Amino acid sequence: MAGGMSRCERSPDVRSHVRGSAGARHAGGMPEAAAGCAASVGRTCSWRATPLLLLVAGCAASEARQAPEVRLPAPAPVRYNPVGLESVIGRTARFLEAEFGRPGLDIREGPARKLQYNSPACVLDLYLYPPHGGGEAIVTWVDARRLDGTDFDRASCVAALQSKAR
Repeated sequence: MAGGMSRCERSPDVRSHVRGSAGARHAGGMPEAAAGCAASVGRTCSWRATPLLLLVAGCAASEARQAPEVRLPAPAPVRYNPVGLESVIGRTARFLEAEFGRPGLDIREGPARKLQYNSPACVLDLYLYPPHGGGEAIVTWVDARRLDGTDFDRASCVAALQSKAR
């Protein structure tokens, strides 16, 4: 740099500088004029250098390596204590109707089904899905709540419905 000026400040047109150096390239593959402008942080470059710098920056950005895709493991299925639920888990809708009678609510959504039974103490929701190998839907999840919507022990609700059915 002669006289403390960057190449951009000395050259009124970057293209003429590049032509004047017969298209000489900087060691990093950038035209010397652009390298000089890039090295002159805090100095004013010719407005004509801007398109060239944008082009060079775009090329450099496209060559940047992308971070590898991060795959998180699938969350573990939620498990709960099935003690007291043996009479409903894995059972079909036909079995449940024979055990508890007709459900108060029977909702189907695609292959899934929800049966709802009511007792004076609680509401029991039984969710049925077909097994992985296919076949008739079976109970895979059970929810229970009081009539006011607060949580209720699932096994106790099943027991209350069994005593109501008898």
